[in-house]
Amino acid sequence: MTTSWLNTKTKPLLLMVILLLFFLIALTSGKYSLTLEELYRLFTQAPVDDPRSNTVFWQIRFPRVLAAILIGGGLAIAGAAYQGMFRNPLVSPDILGVSAGAGVGAVLGIFLGQSLVSIQLFAFVGGLITVAVVYLIARLARQHDPILSLVLVGVAVSAICGSAISLMKILADPYTQLPSITFWLLGGLSSITQQDLWSVLPIMIVGFVPLLMLRWRMNLLSLSDEEAKSLGVNVTLNRTILIVSATLITASTVSIAGIIGWVGLIVPHITRMIVGANFRYQLPAAMAIGAILLLITDTLARTIAAIELPLGILTSAVGAPFFLAILLQTRRVK
Repeated sequence: MTTSWLNTKTKPLLLMVILLLFFLIALTSGKYSLTLEELYRLFTQAPVDDPRSNTVFWQIRFPRVLAAILIGGGLAIAGAAYQGMFRNPLVSPDILGVSAGAGVGAVLGIFLGQSLVSIQLFAFVGGLITVAVVYLIARLARQHDPILSLVLVGVAVSAICGSAISLMKILADPYTQLPSITFWLLGGLSSITQQDLWSVLPIMIVGFVPLLMLRWRMNLLSLSDEEAKSLGVNVTLNRTILIVSATLITASTVSIAGIIGWVGLIVPHITRMIVGANFRYQLPAAMAIGAILLLITDTLARTIAAIELPLGILTSAVGAPFFLAILLQTRRVK
């Protein structure tokens, strides 16, 4: 009993220590490396030997590292919430078409020659509109299970969005627009600024607060609807609030970073192996692990090659084999 209590209390603390460690590694690593002493001087506003350090740190690296923490944690907690709400471990944050809809919005913005801010706005609105369409269509399919209807409609609408993206890629200018579209769809943090973070932070906080405040109810919502109702839970209201919150987080992250896959799918699995299935501990732990994973991936993306690699390539290369290993391990346990 005592050992279990200590494990439950110390694991989150250990995750925070690991997150702080990789936070420092990410801040000091890159083509323009920094020492811990320089890092301390930059944070304390003390003079530094090379004046370029101020520009590199405050305008490029620090916003990027914060974005990795915010986006990684956001995708992870959204993935854990979706998997709990849909009672399906194969569900990811883009199951309702958020990423596909945001992709259509961003590609449309690039196709129309809009500014970066407008492209981000197009992506955010596109993600929300797509989820609204999925929800309305699923409501019409009353003869089927509500959760199953949402998933199936989300898959269908995502396919339609994928077709729209492909059409615009064919029509886009191959020398100017097409490279921008391709790079955005692969995801990345290279163009994120402090203004981008400030623009999505309030929306993400609106999404984070209900998920963290109502996470104890997610344990009840992971039961069958009849069991949850018998315990006095308003299933429809709570599920809607949690799904909307996770959708806001996902749409915000996709709007500024593009489509970064696999984080929201594999991090909840890792989290359950470490802290268990209790959402009271799972959601905060998922945020920490997601932030750690994206910090590591982004640091590798900008350091392992002469050119920066899109995050989508690295997350897929790491996430897919890991997910297959989880599936094989689960089968052996059974």
